[in-house]
Amino acid sequence: MFKKIASILFGSMLVGIGINYFIIPNHLVDGGVTGLGLIAKYTLGLKPGLTIIILSIPLYLYAWFRFRSFFYNGVHGMLTSAFFIDLFHPLMELQTPPLLISSISGGLLLGTGVGLMLLTKTSSGGSDLLALMLSRGTPINVGVFIFMIDSIVITFGWIVIHETTLIYSGLMVGMIGLTTSFITSTFSS
Repeated sequence: MFKKIASILFGSMLVGIGINYFIIPNHLVDGGVTGLGLIAKYTLGLKPGLTIIILSIPLYLYAWFRFRSFFYNGVHGMLTSAFFIDLFHPLMELQTPPLLISSISGGLLLGTGVGLMLLTKTSSGGSDLLALMLSRGTPINVGVFIFMIDSIVITFGWIVIHETTLIYSGLMVGMIGLTTSFITSTFSS
C-alpha cells in the first residue's frame, strides 16, 4: 500500500512539474487525454487538470465494468495527477530551457512519472488506463500503446494549434514512450 501511494504521489508530481515547466510554456502537445487537456488549455483557456478528469470519465466507467481493479487503482492516480497539474501552474511563469531541452526533459519527467505509476497498476489519465487495458490482452508493452495514442493526439494538436511544434512534440512523446517502456519492462516484478 505504501509503495502504491508513493508511486502515485511522486509520479503525479513529476507529471505536474513536467507539464507546467517544460510543456505548456513551449506550446508542446502531449498525447492522449493529457494532450487533449493541453489543447483545451491552449485553445479555450481551460484548466488542463480539470479537463483531463472530465475526458477520462468514459474510460473509467468502462474500467468500472470490465477492469474493476484498474478503476480502483487508476482513479487515484488520475485525480492526483490532475490535482498536481493544476496546482503547479505557477511554474509556467518561470524561465524555461530552450525548446529542444524542454521537449527531452519534459518527456523524461512525464515518462518517469507515468512509468512509476504503471508499475503499481495505476495511471495518470485516460489514455494510460486505455493502454493498460489494451496491454492486458496483448503481448505488446504498455509504452507502445501509449506511443500510438499519443501520436494521434499530437497530430491533432499540430493541426488545431499553430504555435505547436510537431517535431518537438513528437520528440517529447517519443521520450515519454521510451522512458515508460524502459521503466515498466526493467522494474516490473
